[in-house]
Amino acid sequence: MKHKFANVYLILVFLVLYAPIIFLIAYSFSQGETMTNFHGFTWRHYQTLFSDSRMLAIVANTLLVALLSALIATLIGTLGALSITRTTKRVTRESLLALNNVLMVSPDVIIGASFLIFFTMLKIPLGFGTVLMSHIAFEIPIVVLMVLPRLREMSASLLDAAQDLGATTRQLLTQVIIPFISPGIFAGFFMALTYSLDDFAVTFFVTGNGFSTLSVEIYSRARQGINLEINALSGVMFLFSLLLVGGYYWIQQASHKRRQRKREVAS
Repeated sequence: MKHKFANVYLILVFLVLYAPIIFLIAYSFSQGETMTNFHGFTWRHYQTLFSDSRMLAIVANTLLVALLSALIATLIGTLGALSITRTTKRVTRESLLALNNVLMVSPDVIIGASFLIFFTMLKIPLGFGTVLMSHIAFEIPIVVLMVLPRLREMSASLLDAAQDLGATTRQLLTQVIIPFISPGIFAGFFMALTYSLDDFAVTFFVTGNGFSTLSVEIYSRARQGINLEINALSGVMFLFSLLLVGGYYWIQQASHKRRQRKREVAS
């Protein structure tokens, strides 16, 4: 009985989560101009989307910012997690973790306003650079939190054994530590990428004239009225998100199979 109740509850949760998305995407194929009634199937709104040069440029801007910020944040966050793990004093380590988590618990509006004030004080023109730096800043704590558990799972005897075999510091990092924590690194990268694509509040504060991202553009267009081109864009982005999830799952499975093969060879 409890098992059936759990299944029903899980189905209801997924319905609540996915019903609005399905509703949004379904109307992207409607021949009408509003979401009041479905007027028949058409690809017209997708054709309009792919012929909208401004929207395509904004999509390119969003993906560029997301990829660059995720890559840089993954590099810095991984190094940060390594530094926190190597810190011997507990008070210092806990203080660094607390500072790392500040951006995770702070409201996006506060973070966005802080970045706006910071860039304005330094007289940095708002645009691509400010959006990129802001995204890197709030993505780094995410990567740190993804990498730290893998570092804590790593046995100290593994490192001692590598050093006893003559491994240098560079070999220790590239051939032992990085391969072991690679699932955490990939998880941090994909989480950072997702956060960047989804972010609105921080981006809204630090974007300037002539530069925009999808979240800001959709918000601006939605205020002017419902446009089914936005529905079509939502469908494309949802498909892109599914591909990201599928890619991450494939990488995780491939990594798991490689580790299993190595264990079989070692045994």
